[in-house]
Amino acid sequence: MGNEPALAGCVVEALLNNETYFFRDRNPFDLLVAQVLPALVAKRNTARRISIWSAGCSTGQEAYSLAMLFASDPVRWRGWTIDILATDVSSSVIDRARAGVYTQFEVQRGLGVKEMLNWFSEADDGWKISESLRRNVRFQVHNILEIAPPPGQFDIVLCRNVLLYLSLERRRQAFDRLAAAMAPDGSLMLGAGETVIGQTDRLAADRDRRGLYQLSVPVPSASRVSLGA
Repeated sequence: MGNEPALAGCVVEALLNNETYFFRDRNPFDLLVAQVLPALVAKRNTARRISIWSAGCSTGQEAYSLAMLFASDPVRWRGWTIDILATDVSSSVIDRARAGVYTQFEVQRGLGVKEMLNWFSEADDGWKISESLRRNVRFQVHNILEIAPPPGQFDIVLCRNVLLYLSLERRRQAFDRLAAAMAPDGSLMLGAGETVIGQTDRLAADRDRRGLYQLSVPVPSASRVSLGA
């Protein structure tokens, strides 16, 4: 009986599809730069803080891609606090993400040579992401079917190509958790083959920005209780 949690963890690890790469499907990142982030700058200009959650982050490429977006425009984001939280149910991929070391194939999958040389240094076991980027992302083991980690109200939530592997019942549960984690005016970004239509009444498609979803009904305050740090 004592080995059951360990066995369950091994089964989960074996079933996971950890497919990912830097700036995957590039268009979502272009949308963030062109529309989502400028809107947030106007809304958050007083607090000057933006919180982003990369849920189902796998080995970290999505989260580090987000960090690159901000690091590439230092003047614009001077004086801002950019909090990027990246989570995955797999402890092994989170360990890899924290280490920030990738093979040359993994680095060049999504990045050009200039970007590779700008953000990575060659190491004995591959290419190591720059410390300036690594310290700007927090990695944590987390199951999206559970209550979201702190801060609990994210301006942007990315959960791409994760929910399509869940049953309808589990997707509804996950959408409830994601909705509870979003700021009232926050945005959810899903994968190209995913949608909230017929899945949940907590979220609705953004009429002006294709590929984004927003809260459709107020989220009960009790649902916003976060896990301890």
